[in-house]
Amino acid sequence: MNSAAPTTPAEYWDKYRPYRGEGEEPRPDARRFEWTGVPGQGPGAEVLGEPDSALDLGPAEGENAAFLARQGVRVTGVDFSAAQVARARRFWSDLPGLEFVHAEVCDFLTANSRQWDAIYSTWGAAWFIDPDILFPLVAQRLSPGGVFALSHREPIVGQYGAQEMGGRWLEGRADELVVHRWQFTAPQWSDLLKRHGFLDIHAEVVPGREPGELGTLLVRGARPSGDGHP
Repeated sequence: MNSAAPTTPAEYWDKYRPYRGEGEEPRPDARRFEWTGVPGQGPGAEVLGEPDSALDLGPAEGENAAFLARQGVRVTGVDFSAAQVARARRFWSDLPGLEFVHAEVCDFLTANSRQWDAIYSTWGAAWFIDPDILFPLVAQRLSPGGVFALSHREPIVGQYGAQEMGGRWLEGRADELVVHRWQFTAPQWSDLLKRHGFLDIHAEVVPGREPGELGTLLVRGARPSGDGHP
């Protein structure tokens, strides 16, 4: 893969977690739905209820989407990294009812007329999009009573709202690419969901593996099931 510094967020994610092994990259484990990135830690797919259809915002390698598809859920994964989409398609081409779409999430939600029973993001696109832009679009694309859930790394105290992301290619010259992620406390996420019309809201921090280690913030809400949806 080209080692040149990316100039757009999509190019940055094209370079995220490159495979450095020998031969073709093995596909990841998809035996459990993971919110935290640590296998077996915290809740699983039950957070989403029992959907017939689901939309994954920023699926990357696609293992959570694959887990749901194996349970009979019709799943669409949307990612604006061409490299990530190509890899996910290669990993899971054998699974029926699973598709990966190359698109920017907000553009996809705006242009699409479909609705899904569950929409989720596990350390994915919902961490990197202004919730005041994303949440109304998600609400429109949820079926009545549908669940929206997202997870991201527990923020460091005081680092809330839009935060510049560090890391390789993102530090150094003043004119280099800047990538933001929006992160909040559990009560702040709850307030944001409530403001955008979601009900049955629950937010928590799933603790890290070791004392003092940052955990995972997990939040869910539901679209109202009646006709009064905003």
